Amino acid sequence: MDDGMPVVGYAPEEIQTGEPTRSARLKWVVVVDEALPAGLIVNAAVCVAAATGAGVPGLLGPDAKDAAGDLHPGLPWAGCTILAASSSQIVEIRTRAAAAEEVFVADMAGLAQRTRVYDGYLEQMSAAAELDYCAVSLIGPRKRIDGIVRGLSLLA
Repeated sequence: MDDGMPVVGYAPEEIQTGEPTRSARLKWVVVVDEALPAGLIVNAAVCVAAATGAGVPGLLGPDAKDAAGDLHPGLPWAGCTILAASSSQIVEIRTRAAAAEEVFVADMAGLAQRTRVYDGYLEQMSAAAELDYCAVSLIGPRKRIDGIVRGLSLLA
């Protein structure tokens, strides 16, 4: 990629839609700030998932067709786990993940939820010395991701 981010994803031969999600080489987790209201948690999770889907080749499975012939866009075939953490834990997780090899990181800073114009978000990000995070999405080798998020619980 041009931005210096490592390319993390699946080669076409690795996409195994007939196997359990645990057989996938990479593990995907989204960690959200458990203190946020439900609507903001969902918003943050969806936003980092969208960035992950766009940034990780092979993550989405093939489109599905129902009995009526209607087409439904492909979903992530390898699964995704949603975990809860405090905002300070998310900062630590993001820092560790960004330093890890072969880990894709998509994050959503709190100011993204407080900004209604994307150019304003970009401007505020460029001036922010410290960031709080609503959510972070990680995908990478299973053992590496497990080590980064060890001890976190599923979002309840």
